[in-house]
Amino acid sequence: MIRRLLAKLRPAPVAVAPAEMRVSPRDIGLYDALLDGWFLGDSGELLKGFAITADDTLLDVGCGEGVATLFAVRQGASVIFTDSEHDKVCELARQVAAQSDKPSLGLVSNSLPLPLAEGCASKVVCMEVLEHIDQPEPFMAELVRMGRPGALYLLSVPSPVGEHLQKGIAPASYFQSPNHVQIFSPERFAALVEDAGLVIEHRQASGFFWVMGMIFFWASERAAGRELGGAVRDRIQAPYPPLMESWAKTWQDLLAQPDGLAIKQMLDQFMPKSQVIIARKPHVQEGA
Repeated sequence: MIRRLLAKLRPAPVAVAPAEMRVSPRDIGLYDALLDGWFLGDSGELLKGFAITADDTLLDVGCGEGVATLFAVRQGASVIFTDSEHDKVCELARQVAAQSDKPSLGLVSNSLPLPLAEGCASKVVCMEVLEHIDQPEPFMAELVRMGRPGALYLLSVPSPVGEHLQKGIAPASYFQSPNHVQIFSPERFAALVEDAGLVIEHRQASGFFWVMGMIFFWASERAAGRELGGAVRDRIQAPYPPLMESWAKTWQDLLAQPDGLAIKQMLDQFMPKSQVIIARKPHVQEGA
């Protein structure tokens, strides 16, 4: 099952180990996300309720490795993507150009302000970025400026439970600029979105797997006498610490149980890694 689901996300075949063999934490984390409604290629939904079509222009702010951008490219959309890291933007631009002949634009930018015209996008994605921003309110206003009337937004930030747990084991720099300088309660996150003028359509929280995975990563690094100075999840690459690989195998085994999905969902609610909001920019009212 994992092989079939992951194969839909990548242009090349993905080798996923059977249950009795060693598995990659990245692949098990991706499979876990699929169970939460992410990357629904058959319906074109990046997340359930956030569909992307060939008529869309998607803006991916803080694109990182470009998972959202490349998903949109596979749906035939035009894409605009930004990140503060030059190498990430260049590599993503190369991949986009190899997979699409539609207009695209990659920008190296800290997003305040974005050098783009107002209303340039019909879909806006900003995932795991707001926690890095010293002043999230003007940043959020800039995101809203980029969306057309009726544009749909997909936004995510870390959940406070997972952040507070990591404060006990992650290096201090993980919670210093340019890393995580904000911790958003669910109420504060919702208020930030609504005060910017968006209407929330869907909320969810998940990612117990990655909270534990990150804790095991920090513990392994400290035990080995290494400090990564605030490394973030997209920089954690193979070879993985044995403890992380063991955790991925345990999680895979749990998900294979008859009640595995129900247990996962309970743990996701108990200790989520991320909280997600899908919101819409209202159409301008007549006479306004």
